[in-house]
Amino acid sequence: MFDTLSDRLSATFKNLRGKGRLSEADIDATAREIRIALLEADVALPVVRAFIANVKERARGVEVSQALNPAQQVVKIVNEELVAILGGETRRLRFAKTAPTVIMLAGLQGAGKTTLAGKLGLWLKGQGHSPLLVACDLQRPNAVNQLSVVAERAGVAVYAPEPGNGVGDPVQVAKDSIEFAKAKVHDIVIVDTAGRLGIDQELMQQAAEIRDAVSPDEILFVVDAMIGQDAVNTAEAFRDGVGFDGVVLSKLDGDARGGAALSIAHVTGKQIMFASNGEKLEDFDAFHPDRMASRILDMGDLLTLIEQAEKTFSQEEAAKMASKLQSSKGGKDFTLDDFLAQMEQVRKMGSISKLLGMLPGMGQIKDQINNIDERDIDRTAAIIKSMTPKERAEPTIINGSRRARIARGSGVEVSAVKSLVERFFEARKMMSKMAQGGGMPGMPGMPGMGGGPGRQKKQVKQAKGKRKSGNPMKRKAEEQAAAARREQAAAQGGAFGLPAQDDKNFELPDEFKKFM
Repeated sequence: MFDTLSDRLSATFKNLRGKGRLSEADIDATAREIRIALLEADVALPVVRAFIANVKERARGVEVSQALNPAQQVVKIVNEELVAILGGETRRLRFAKTAPTVIMLAGLQGAGKTTLAGKLGLWLKGQGHSPLLVACDLQRPNAVNQLSVVAERAGVAVYAPEPGNGVGDPVQVAKDSIEFAKAKVHDIVIVDTAGRLGIDQELMQQAAEIRDAVSPDEILFVVDAMIGQDAVNTAEAFRDGVGFDGVVLSKLDGDARGGAALSIAHVTGKQIMFASNGEKLEDFDAFHPDRMASRILDMGDLLTLIEQAEKTFSQEEAAKMASKLQSSKGGKDFTLDDFLAQMEQVRKMGSISKLLGMLPGMGQIKDQINNIDERDIDRTAAIIKSMTPKERAEPTIINGSRRARIARGSGVEVSAVKSLVERFFEARKMMSKMAQGGGMPGMPGMPGMGGGPGRQKKQVKQAKGKRKSGNPMKRKAEEQAAAARREQAAAQGGAFGLPAQDDKNFELPDEFKKFM
């Protein structure tokens, strides 16, 4: 959604690189480009004016004029101001002191309230709560049935005593749901209310009556991130008519200009609390202003990536894989079955394109990322599953006839099977080396980073071709001096003077262990 904004801002900052000092003209030109980028992204005009004024004021100040790298300092200022218009700090849900906590969803018809009720229910269930979805949208055809289906998919309870389709009193349903939740020991009640195609008095009246009937702890305004400037007008109307405590953005995975949605927090004074960025029930999470700003500026979102990995990967499985890679057999215990299990875990984290998009600098190869064929993992899985258990455990036995059989079984070319096996051996070798403290090559003497005694032996071996003196006495003196230098280096450790460590006893830091 924010690709165009990211591209314009990246191009603007590129023009500043290499400048040791920014002139007044540079600052004005940069501010003008940022203003155009924000307006093209459909950010509300009052927000753009306030944003540009703050950036220009800070850019002319001491923090840029005395900075060693003024261009990076401007990027830092823009990042901080973006975080500010997105709401500043992340806001969490307020829970009631005595259960149940009541959360009311409000918004226009088509904003995605019913689906979002299921997503929020699943998200809260994953945090150890027992949510109850309440069907108070009794006007829209099949709204009650839709909420029941969504609740079933999310694995949460639903309260829908009325059939809907114009039948039933939504205020009475909302009242009764609180007693039902207490009786069935649900600690959270999520009330799905009716919407309209536009703001009208009937909608506001019904929403206000439900609010008064259940006294919600949180009223969340659900807004379609794709509806443009009308998002701000609708938010202001709901704020004045019913009131709300936080904003939920839906359809953030769309390709429309989403700047209006970014304006809501600044215009209404209410923070964005959640964001929905896909069709699956799992495509939903808390909204972090700092992370969204980083994504817009192509700085990546590694914290979200790490959180997704922690949710998906089993600690027990990760420890088992690490022990196989650290074994004395050089990782040969790590089989194609383990490789397949790892791939399936990564697949559970979501789209490969989305995961890569969270890495810094990926905006520069955005087209290549978007063209990634997500079915490649399925093809790889099909190839591995077409092998016999023995072939998966010992891929070295896969010869020409076996490759042909596997290719027929998985519906791929023989070359694809050969390529997969070769890539597996390379990946296993690299992962085993890293797990055993070999690390990345090119950093001699650093434990766990490719240094250590092995590197020193290699250097000594290469020195054999060096010319030796023809004088026996002189040659003996040179050899003694070289031996003394080798002993001193071994005693002191590597090139950085660090203590020598036994590779077998080397331990990865705790913060890295959980990802291995």
